[in-house]
Parts: sequence; structure tokens; C-alpha cells
Amino acid sequence: MAVLKSRTDSEPAGDLTSPAGSARRRPRPGALPFRARLRRDWQLLAMTLPAAGLVLVFHYVPTLGNVIAFQDYTPYDGVAGSPWVGLYNFQWLFSDPEFWQALRNTVTITTFQLVFYFPVPIALAILLDSVLSRKLRLFIQGIVYMPHFFSWVLVVSLFQQILGGAGLLAQTLRQHGHEPWDIMTNPDAFLVLVTAESVWKDAGWGTIIFLAALAAINQNLYEASAVDGASRWRRMWHITLPGLRPVILLLLILRLGDALNVGFEQFFLQRDAVGAHAAEVLDTFVYWRTLMTGAWSYGAAAGLFKGLVGLILIVIANKVAHRFGEQGIYKRS
Repeated sequence: MAVLKSRTDSEPAGDLTSPAGSARRRPRPGALPFRARLRRDWQLLAMTLPAAGLVLVFHYVPTLGNVIAFQDYTPYDGVAGSPWVGLYNFQWLFSDPEFWQALRNTVTITTFQLVFYFPVPIALAILLDSVLSRKLRLFIQGIVYMPHFFSWVLVVSLFQQILGGAGLLAQTLRQHGHEPWDIMTNPDAFLVLVTAESVWKDAGWGTIIFLAALAAINQNLYEASAVDGASRWRRMWHITLPGLRPVILLLLILRLGDALNVGFEQFFLQRDAVGAHAAEVLDTFVYWRTLMTGAWSYGAAAGLFKGLVGLILIVIANKVAHRFGEQGIYKRS
């Protein structure tokens, strides 16, 4: 015992020659010095520099221009020479009834499309995934993807040729002795009209992410459930939808963060046909009240308000996703 004790006492506590000392002194991968990690990963960092530069120049640097929301900005005086007015532009914004009308229209359209448009790509992806013939599936995908590459000018013109007062539907109804429906110029039908246009244009393109998520589901689960006697509907409910749930929640969070951005071109092109009361959204409101009048600070205040609301919605939706046990768009380590 004395010999063993003397050997233990004579051995250094952190001797690298002993296994215990080597385990204690071996650095973890995350504990490497910054210079060592830089030498190890410099190729990957160099590959990200162009993308990081674009994001910095076209996203983060222009964000600094939001300071004009707190100024009486004029292009002649610039940011440095424009007087500071504090929260005056926001007081002006929140007291403007046209702003609240545009905000109500934006929230109404977003909520309606969230209910009637957001599930369409999910259902379409499930239907496409159930097509057994690969050639037929690729043919259908090519058809439903194509409208995404059309401009809104072409989409609105196409709907005008079909649903307008002199369009195909109106002429067919007149030939059969019926009064044509007022669709393209009816403010009451505008909400359904813009949702139908969005579904036709972008629903097929939205299926790409869901088809990729469906391909990642283990096919053995379907085979085992089929052997156990599960019907097609039960397999979809208990295997397909749970497999898509992380992607659905992620896209839903991103959609909520972009809730106040319903688009500009689609509503700008149809604003005169149905009137500003029905078609004025925040994007067109900022255009008419800023670019057409020169109230730059007023438009910056409206844009900053949109960004703040989007940030709040993303944080709330992400916390809800964490409650359901999902990753969300970010997770605190």
C-alpha cells in the first residue's frame, strides 16, 4: 500500500502520459482556438463570402436607412442634414384613417389566404406523391409549376380574359340568355379573386418543399401499416401528415412573419378596377403616400411598423412551435 501511495503521490495530476491526464487535457472540437478553427475552415468561410457580402450590402446596410422614420427627411438635405422629429411620423401614421383601412385589408387578405391558400400546396403535394406513374407525375408537375414564372401582369390579364365583362365566361352566359357575373370589378368578390389568382400562380411551386419532405418519410412505415390493415386515409393521417408537420410549422412561421407583405403588383394592377377601399394594402399605401407625394419619412415609418409586427409574429409563432416539440426557425441552445 505504501508503494502504491508513493507512486500516486509522485505522479503529476495532469500528466499527459497517463490515460486520465490525456482525457482531461485533450481539447474538445468546440474549444479549439479561433486561429486554429480559422486555419481549418478557411475554405468554407471563403465560399460564403460572396453570399455574405450580398446580404450585407443589399439587406443590412439599407436597414440603417430606417433612421429617416424619425426625421423630417428630404433628399436634398440627406440623412445628416434632415431635422430630427422623434415619433412624429408614427403619430401621423397611426392617426391616418387610410393607414388603418390598408392595414385591415392586409390582415383580412392574409388571414383568408392562410386558411384557403396555405393548405393547397400540401394537398397537391400529397396527390402528386400518390401518382404511381413517374412520367405522368413529372408531366403534372411541369404544368402546375409553369404559372409561377408568369408575371402578375400576365396573370391578371389572363383572369380578365376569362372572368372580365367581355371575357369568355361573360360571353358564354350571354349566349345562353343569362346575365354575366361581375367578378373583376366587384369589390365584394375581390378577396376571393386575389386568392384564386395566388393559388393558380404559386400553389404548384409551393409543392416542391412538401414533395421533398414526403420523399424523406420512411417507406417501411407505409408497408407495415398496409400489412396491419390500415386504409389509405389512416396512413395519410398517422404517417404522412406527422412526417410533414415540421416543414408545415416552419413554413407557417415564415408566412406569419411575412403576414403584412401580401404583394404589390397584384394589387396595384387591380386597384383602379375595384377601388382603393377594397384593394389598398400596406404595400400600395406606402407607394401612393410616399413615392407619389414625397413623404419619405412617413413611408419609412410605415415600413418600420411592418417589420416590427413581422418580427413579433415570428417570435410568437416560433415559441408556439417549441411548445409542440418542433425545432422552428431557431432554437436557443
